[in-house]
Order: sequence, then C-alpha cells, then structure tokens
Amino acid sequence: MKEMLLVILTVAGGLGTFLLGMKHLSEGLQAVSGRGLRRFMALATTHRLAGVATGCVSTIIVQSSSIITVIAVGFVSSGLLDLTQAINVIIGSNIGTTTTAWLIAFVPDVGLLGLSVIAIGAIFYFFINRETAHNLGLALMGLGFVFMGLYWMNKGVAPIKENEAVRQVFASLDAGTVLGLVKCFIISLVFTAVVQSSAATTAIAMTLSIQGIISFETAAATVFGMNIGTTVTAWLAAFGGTTEAKRTAMAHTLFNVVGTVVLIPLFIPVMLQIAKDLFPDWAAKPAAPMAAVHTGFNIVTTLIFLPFVKQFARFVTWLVPAKAQSEQTRLTYLNKRVKQSPQIACEQAAREVLFMANSNVEMMANVRGAIDGTADDKDVDHVFRREDILDRVQQEVTEFLGRVMTSRLPEDVAGQARSLLRITDELETISDEECTIIKALRRFRDGGGEFAGDARSVVLDIHSRVSAFAAAVNVSLEFCENEFGKKPVANADELSEDIRQRVRDARQSALGTVGSSPMRTLAQLDILNAFDRIRSCYLNISQTLAGGKHV
Repeated sequence: MKEMLLVILTVAGGLGTFLLGMKHLSEGLQAVSGRGLRRFMALATTHRLAGVATGCVSTIIVQSSSIITVIAVGFVSSGLLDLTQAINVIIGSNIGTTTTAWLIAFVPDVGLLGLSVIAIGAIFYFFINRETAHNLGLALMGLGFVFMGLYWMNKGVAPIKENEAVRQVFASLDAGTVLGLVKCFIISLVFTAVVQSSAATTAIAMTLSIQGIISFETAAATVFGMNIGTTVTAWLAAFGGTTEAKRTAMAHTLFNVVGTVVLIPLFIPVMLQIAKDLFPDWAAKPAAPMAAVHTGFNIVTTLIFLPFVKQFARFVTWLVPAKAQSEQTRLTYLNKRVKQSPQIACEQAAREVLFMANSNVEMMANVRGAIDGTADDKDVDHVFRREDILDRVQQEVTEFLGRVMTSRLPEDVAGQARSLLRITDELETISDEECTIIKALRRFRDGGGEFAGDARSVVLDIHSRVSAFAAAVNVSLEFCENEFGKKPVANADELSEDIRQRVRDARQSALGTVGSSPMRTLAQLDILNAFDRIRSCYLNISQTLAGGKHV
C-alpha cells in the first residue's frame, strides 16, 4: 500500500511539474514573441497553405495548440478571420503540436537535461535585468520543468511493472483488439479533455510504453482520443460566443473526428507498420515511432481535408445555423473560461472598451434629444438602461484584466492593460454624468418649468462641442485599439480648453438669472457641471491614448 501511494504521488507530482512547465514555456514564448505573434497570425488570410503554415509555426512558437485555437476562435468572432481561414490555421496547429512529442522522443537524459535547462533559464531570469531575458529565462525554466516532469513520471511508473494486478489492468488496453482500442480511445480522450493538453497525454503514454507497461501499439493508439479531447478548449472558447466562434469549434471537432474514423482502419496494417519501418528499434525505443504516428495522423488528415476546406466550411455553416436574433450582445468579446494569450486577451478587452465608447456617443445623442425636447420616454429610459450595462462592463473588464495582469506580460502589453483600465473608468464616469444631465432636466420639468430660450441654446452648443470632442477621441481609440500612441487626438488640449471656457462663461451667465428662476438655474448649473466633467474624462482618455499620464 505504501509503495502504491508513493507511485501515485510521484506520477501525479511529475504530471503537475510537466503541466507547470508547459504553462511557463508557453507564457514565456508568448511574451518573447509579443505582438509579433498576432501579426504573424494575420498571414493566414493570404492563402490556404499560408494558413496551415501559420497555424503550424505559431503552435511551434508558443508550444500550445490550445492557445492558437483560442486565438483563431477570437479572430473569427471579431471578423479578423473567416471560417475557412480559421480552419486552415487549426489544421496547421494540429501538426505543430506534435513537435512536443518529437522533443520528448529525442531527449537522451531527461533528468540531466531538465536540470541543465532550468539552471540556464534561472541565470536569464534572475541575473539579467532585461525584459526579453526574463521572458526567455521563464521559457527555458518551463522547458526544464517539462523534462523534470517526464523524469519523475518515469521514476513513478517504473515499479508498476512489478505489480501483476496493475499489469493485468493495463494489459486490457491492448490496441490489437477492438475493445482494447476503444478503451485507449476513451481514456485518452477524457484525460486530454480534463487537462486540456495533448502533450501531457503523449508524455504519459510514452512513459508507460518506455517502461514496458503498455505496448507501443497501445501508446500509439492514444493519438486518436487525444486529438478529439483537445478540441474541448475550442468549445470552451466558443461557449456563449457568436455563431462564427461555435462554427470554428465545430470545425475543429469534426476535423479530428473524421480523421479518426478514416484512419482507424488503417492504424495497425499501415500506420504502425510505416512507423516500425522508419524506426527499426521501435520495441526498445517506442517514443520516436509514436511521435511519427502522431505527426502522420495529422498530416494525412490535413491532406484529406485541405482540397475541400471551403466545402467543409459551408457544411459547418449549414450544421451550425445563425441565430434569428441579433448576436451583438453585451460582453461579446471577453472569455473568462479559458486561459489564453495575454496579448489577445488585452485586444478582447479593448473591443469591450470600444463598445463602451460607442455606447456613450449613442447616449449623448439621446441626451441632446432630452435637452431640445425631441426625445420620447423610450429614448430617455434607454440612457439609464445603457448606463446600467456599462457599469457591469466596467466591472467585468476590470476583473478580466486583473486576471490577465497576473500572467507574465511584455512591458508594452502590461502598459496597454493599465491604460485600458483607466479608460474604462473614465467611460463609466461619462455614462454616469449623462444620466446626471437627464435627472437634472427631469427635476426642472417635474417642477413645471420649461428648459428653453437662451439657456437651452447655450447647453446645446456645449453639447455639440463635447460631442465633437468625444467623436475625435473615439476615432483615436479605435485606431489605437491594439497599440496606443499610434494616432493621438489632434488638438485635444485646445478642444478641451475651448469647452471649459464655454462652460465657465455659461455658469457666470446662469448665476446672473438665479433670482428670476432658481429652479432653472440649479438645473442648468448641474447640466453644465456634468458636461465639464465629461470634458475632463475625454481629455484624460486622449492623454492616455497619446501615452501621457492620467490627470
């Protein structure tokens, strides 16, 4: 009993170390690649082969097909890729993810190499005071943890082969029988879906095969289940998202399911035989031929699908029809269910910030209608409903970016996240002030007054100036969505000062009428003060977009 507990703890600890290593390796490589990864992904729009190559190389760069799948789903949701292009990227990522298996297969001494890589990574991470060196050190230490995880899993499973009861359990997984093949398929599918890492499933299967606990055929058979299990990540990314995102997840799943159905009959007579012919010492060293089976499965499936990607995309479109109602709902872009690239996460948050900015412009139009008397009750109520929505948006964006900022971020991405938090706060304040204007008008009109004449003309003039400032800020915000400082608001200080001076003059004029109509004067002052605060918020946003400090 004590020995079995030790085996379980060693294997579990090794698996945990492996998964931690994969996390640090992926985060470090993403941070090193920075925005270059996103720009490289944009190449997928040029040609189907470019899309496949993009998915493959991107996965090799970040060592995670899950990350690339989530990026593809996000790109489809935001219109940067269409479904056909996303399918090409996902096909390529399936090939790229097999590099982990090849890396594991050709490591001579995982323990020694793991310690060596960790030591080198530690030097970069702790003793070189540069951001790129820190990120590279994190990636190297992650790779070292991957090797150490494999080392401890090897150590943990070694005693199992001496236990006859355990050997009998694993013997039932013989891929040479239909039942055994089904068992291999189910176990690898479920395990991969739970840990969301096909690399972890590959590592465990290789470890068991190297120790002689399962046969090479059984280890190789896990490729079918793991390829379908890894598609769970795409569904998590698409769940609650747009129809296009769900179509992308469906395409990913169908791609691997069809590939499995087609290739399972060829598994033993063709795939295994080719792998054994390529690696004659497969019995003693099963890792390399298993990696060959994994890569071969994805390459053959790619060759089957690639000529028919457009037809496949049309089939998936038919299979997942668009919803009858509009899908432009709140929080379209944030996805908190999956771990993803910090760069992509910030871009998702930036799109929510754009939603807030555009909502405020829409609310400003309704505020004008309330001032000049052309808005009905529905228009006025819309301002309050949208303000409630923006309150929730700010809260969720803040929580989302807070989680993102706990990850390893490049300096520019961290700066963008901080700027987005500041802008979100300013935009939420603007929506509050728009409601303040509506409330002031209601108080005045409920008291029997009529907001008209020179007072209304002055307020409408200020409204026009503030709206023009807001429009200029929104143009800059949309242009700078992915990289602040690219297009600052032209003459922002002059626009702000002009509004501030106009508000100051209007206050002085309003105070001169306090004796004749105090209710109207108070309402007008409340409105003017609200516009001045809105002006200040937009100035702060413009300075943030220009890379300046918040004021």
